[in-house]
Amino acid sequence: MTETIACAVERFIAHKRAHGRKYNSEARELVLLVRFAAEHQVSCLDGLTPALLEDFLASRPRSHPRGFNHLLGVVRCLLDWAVTWGLLEASPLQARRHRVTEQRIPFLFDPAQARLLLDAAAALPDGPRAPARGPTYHAIFALCYGLGLRAGEACGLRLGDVDADRSLLIVRGGKFGKSRLVPHGPRVGALVSNHAARRAGATAIDAQAPLFTFDGRRPVHPGTASQTFHHLVAALELPVPDGVSPPRLHDLRH
Repeated sequence: MTETIACAVERFIAHKRAHGRKYNSEARELVLLVRFAAEHQVSCLDGLTPALLEDFLASRPRSHPRGFNHLLGVVRCLLDWAVTWGLLEASPLQARRHRVTEQRIPFLFDPAQARLLLDAAAALPDGPRAPARGPTYHAIFALCYGLGLRAGEACGLRLGDVDADRSLLIVRGGKFGKSRLVPHGPRVGALVSNHAARRAGATAIDAQAPLFTFDGRRPVHPGTASQTFHHLVAALELPVPDGVSPPRLHDLRH
């Protein structure tokens, strides 16, 4: 009896994470494959036929080729890994990548547009569950724009990640699970230090406490920051050049 799909997926994910990959979104997609196979009374790897894999891919519609190609790539990596480890004689996957007919051109914020966004963020009123809402989002967006941090990296900063003496931010668990030191200038240093001081004054000093939080326990979620960003951008009515996609929070990195 060959190895079950569920066990193979578990081993494959562990293999990827052992090499420093987070592999969270990919793991969720592979769990969907396990469930889909179970619904079709298939539990073993050798039961994955080309037709079944085609049906699985078709059951997870993607509006853009990039999304389909990502899902296809995850499944292909799993099956290629199974072949390498002798769990399958050959990969049954026959589906091909969708052709990408156009590349997304990111929106580039010039300094004046970035200033408008930051001023609008700073002016946000507090909410019943979001004290200091304006300063918080102003600081998050400023770090994304000024230091090129990803939204998840900025939102996930802890008080202990602020090294004021060396003018550094410690970004932990970035892309592919890697951490790095990010130097900054005096203006960003003052912004972060003031926010850290406000947080430290509101609670007992804990290096693991989130730098950006509304309840004192959980960091601001990147998805919430993205929603706030889109509301502000819509109100600012920034002109979008032809052929350029509407602004996303990730575009601040550019």
